[in-house]
Amino acid sequence: MLKVGLTGGIGAGKSEVSRLLAGYGAVIVDADRIAREVVEPGTPGLAAVVEAFGDSVLTPAGALDRPKLGAIVFADPEKLATLNAIVHPLVGARSAELEGAAGPDAIVVHDVPLLAENGLAPLYDLVVVVDAAPGTQLARLTALRGMTEEEARARMAAQATREQRLAVATLVIDNDGPLEALEPQVRTVWQHLTARAGAHTEPGAPAE
Repeated sequence: MLKVGLTGGIGAGKSEVSRLLAGYGAVIVDADRIAREVVEPGTPGLAAVVEAFGDSVLTPAGALDRPKLGAIVFADPEKLATLNAIVHPLVGARSAELEGAAGPDAIVVHDVPLLAENGLAPLYDLVVVVDAAPGTQLARLTALRGMTEEEARARMAAQATREQRLAVATLVIDNDGPLEALEPQVRTVWQHLTARAGAHTEPGAPAE
């Protein structure tokens, strides 16, 4: 099994890279998706979040109000640390469970937004960083995700710097350009991963 850490700043395009790698055959362990699962209604994770932040972070239906919680924690580093202390251990446990279910010959890609921030690089055989300039991130967050510039800058400021992410990179994917420039880079990365994993066949085309 080859364990790969995949990370990138918000708006850098990491999710698209993850999708392309899945098309080539990688087993994706998505930390963001797991982070949503561990705070679904009825979970101990959601109960812990409510205990820390109060009922105001719930929707009328009893689910987590993510925009409201995000506005609270991304404006206050201490509150963000409190949330991370609740969610990260739960995500880690579930990620380990999913990795354990993959086959011995699998290439397991852990899609981890806060890999650099949490010093997780040593957990992986290599780290792939999806890189984009801060200006590109800001433009994407405001144009594609509907954030205000202030909201986007707060989210970016809560993450590692570009330099900190690049410092832990084994491989870097430059996603400052158009989408069509991304796929050839991901194909090259996949070829590197299969070679590193000792694969004897060339990678095929991504699944439709």
